[in-house]
Amino acid sequence: MWEKTGKALRLRRKETDMIELTTPISEEAAAKLQVGDTVEISGYILCGRDAVLPRVLKMIGDGTVGELGVDLRGQVVFHTAVSVAGVGPTSSNKLEIESSIEPLSRAGVKLHLGKGQLKKETIEALERYNAVYAVIPPVTALLGSKTSEARVVAFPELGMEALHLIKVDKYPAIIGAAHGRSIYD
Repeated sequence: MWEKTGKALRLRRKETDMIELTTPISEEAAAKLQVGDTVEISGYILCGRDAVLPRVLKMIGDGTVGELGVDLRGQVVFHTAVSVAGVGPTSSNKLEIESSIEPLSRAGVKLHLGKGQLKKETIEALERYNAVYAVIPPVTALLGSKTSEARVVAFPELGMEALHLIKVDKYPAIIGAAHGRSIYD
């Protein structure tokens, strides 16, 4: 329901409209998500962006991804670097990032978290593998307050762009692509 606040209109939602997701995300939970759903994500999620995601894809291709010690099935991949300043989404439509979405989904990743519009082909790939894309607000202070742990999983030589595993509590996001549809359409 829309309500007027001063000169602006804002969407008023009931608290029950928020969908709580806990990692790992099941096939059933991913299948129920629809474009426009608001979610809160809790649990352990992977963080990677331009520098590290191509390396993870190489490990998948080589059959060595198990060496990461992290199961990709049901996983969330957040397109971000991790630093002492916190985390914040980078554009998911960068070549190295967007081209990782299909193979990561094929490997079992259920939710890709970032910002920006994806290509139609990427949205179709998400549908094929029962995975979704969610957009997250670029508010480092908010996300930092909801992040309680961080550790490097692989490629420490990349510094803040290494593959990280972080523990999050109620990360807010909006489902931006699911079932072949996009919030940007």
